[in-house]
Parts: sequence; C-alpha cells; structure tokens
Amino acid sequence: MGKKATEQEEIKDSSPEGLEENMSAGEEIQAEETEVCEEEEEDSMAEELSSVKEENTQLKDQLLRKTADFENYRKRMIREKQDTVRFGNQEILKDLIEVIDNFERALSSSEESKDFDSFYDGISMIEQQFTNMLASKYNLTKMTDSGEEYDPNCHEALMMEETEEVKVPTVMQIFQTGYMLHDRVLRPAKVKVGKPMAPAADGDNENNADENAAEA
Repeated sequence: MGKKATEQEEIKDSSPEGLEENMSAGEEIQAEETEVCEEEEEDSMAEELSSVKEENTQLKDQLLRKTADFENYRKRMIREKQDTVRFGNQEILKDLIEVIDNFERALSSSEESKDFDSFYDGISMIEQQFTNMLASKYNLTKMTDSGEEYDPNCHEALMMEETEEVKVPTVMQIFQTGYMLHDRVLRPAKVKVGKPMAPAADGDNENNADENAAEA
C-alpha cells in the first residue's frame, strides 16, 4: 500500500503541475542566488569606489603640498636673485672702502704738514696697494709698459709715427693704461705706436748717391 502511494506521488510530481512547481522553485533559488551576487558586486564596487575616493583625496593633498613647496621655492629663488643683484659687488666695495680710508688719511696728513713730497709718496703708496689688491684678489692686472710689440687686440693706437728705432710696430708711449681681467682684455691701452721707416725708392737712392759723390 505504501509502495503504491509513493509511486503515485512520483507520478504526480512528473505531471505538468509538478514540473511547473519544480521549475518555479528553481527559478526562485536562481533569483535568490542572482540577488546575492548582485549585492556582493555592489558591496565590492562600493568598497572600490571608497578606495578610489580616498586615493584621490591623498593625491589632491600631495598636489597641494607640492604646489605650495614649488611656490615657496620660486619666491626664494626670486629673492636670492634680487639679493645677488643688489649685493653682488659688496666684496669689492669693502676693498674700495679701505682705499678711500687711505686717501682720507693722506689728505688729512697733507693738510697738517703741507709737505708735497710726503703727500706724493702717500698717494703713490695707496696706488700701489690698490693695484696689488686688484691683482691678488680679482686677477685684474695692468698691461706691460711701453717698448712691447704693438698688438691690436690689446692696444688702441691713437698716434703712429715712423722711426728708425724699431723694426716692427712698437708701443712708444702709453696715454691710458690697459687692463686684463684673468686672460681677457678688460680695457685696451691707448698708445702711440712707432712703425719702421718705409724703404726709400730707387730714385731717391740714386739722388742721394749723386749728392754724396758731388760733395766728395
């Protein structure tokens, strides 16, 4: 009897109504699984979005800090450049102040003694100290005196004259001293240049020979 009831139930489950109920139950289970998956996906997307927002906030903070640091650096560079322009000559000015002090002492001494020779010696000593300071600290040196060969890169010829005393163009007189800064001409010397005598023409030589023979 029990066996027949079970068979009847199985036959009932295999009926269209039973199949429909089974399919409906399967769809419900699948819908529940889909809903669970969607909820999990939404949770995952929410976590990822939160992480992206946090990272974006950190990047904005870093950008703001970098921008502020760069702006401070730019202002500091501008200030240092301005200070360099304003105070770039302070070292040489300190040295020049000492030269002024020496001139003031020489003038004060000359007012008391009225001794021209002492005054001249004092001024000469100041000039020597000054040129030595420029040469030792700043490598600013005077060009050599007259007698050297004329160099258009170092000399500015204000006058030229022929002379038998030289075989090549030579500096005969210096009107204004030239200066070298390291190995560069800072100011060319203004000079008078002596150049060799031009050779006499053949006709002039014959005339001179005739004059010498007539005198003999």
